Amino acid sequence: MKKTITLEAADPIEIFGVGNKIFEEFCTYFPGLKIVARGNEIHLDGKESDIREFNQKFAELVERRHHKFNLTVFDVEDLFDGDNSPNNFKLNGDAIIVHGTDGKPIRARNKTQQEMVKAYFENDLVFAVGPAGTGKTYIAIALAVRALKNREIKRIILTRPAVEAGERLGFLPGDLKDKLDPYLQPLYDALGDMVPPRRLQDFMADGTIQIAPLAYMRGRTLDRACVILDEAQNTNIAQLKMFLTRMGVNAKFIVTGDATQVDLPRREDSGLLKGISLVKDIKGISTIFFSNEDIVRHPLVTKIVKAFDKGEKENE
Repeated sequence: MKKTITLEAADPIEIFGVGNKIFEEFCTYFPGLKIVARGNEIHLDGKESDIREFNQKFAELVERRHHKFNLTVFDVEDLFDGDNSPNNFKLNGDAIIVHGTDGKPIRARNKTQQEMVKAYFENDLVFAVGPAGTGKTYIAIALAVRALKNREIKRIILTRPAVEAGERLGFLPGDLKDKLDPYLQPLYDALGDMVPPRRLQDFMADGTIQIAPLAYMRGRTLDRACVILDEAQNTNIAQLKMFLTRMGVNAKFIVTGDATQVDLPRREDSGLLKGISLVKDIKGISTIFFSNEDIVRHPLVTKIVKAFDKGEKENE
């Protein structure tokens, strides 16, 4: 079946976006259709049901433009998220935080992750502490992407202390960025699951998403941002204070870490648990503790963590 849609009153660039970015995003939801845009006409070729849905959704997009100064790719995503749109987000076990780049929904996978999500919406600073594999950082980044998509924030800033896990960055080849990028790779990986590659590249190019070592946070005031400090067990108390005092207006801060995996020369130098104890009674701050039972990676990870914990206790 073939059909032609004509844009009557609207300037095509208002709907298609600069460089057709909005229209290209819209078309990704219809892989079974052959779609060609020429001037103010859109030519469709494919199944009748797909053409009918395209026509309906595109009419909704045009209607949305009538009520907004300009459209963004987020408006396209909102059209297809339906009841799970961030505008309709519900705090329950089935709530979808955000959709991944493969279309699969990302949601809290256990009770503790649900508590972390709830704490995020009720507080401006959340500490998430627990063993590897519990999804602390992944959920934090999903919440940040959701907030960016819902235009609650203007930036996502992800940071880690540049402390090596038994290795030395100085011996790695390349400039400072080349040395640090592998260390920050877990953050890139999580973002890659939630933001399409081309858009992620654009976001990083214009500073909408920033990934940097903790030392780069000094002297900054971070407004309208979701800021995540990962591997916080490798900060000392002074570094943690420096980070927390970067909080600006309408900002959300999430601090994640595993107090059992300290890579500092001395474990007692870690400021994570010390910092939590200092601010635990302040309103607007919440701490979520994960346990081995919350591990969501390969089933062997839970057994491995327990085996190492047992070994450490025996050595002590």
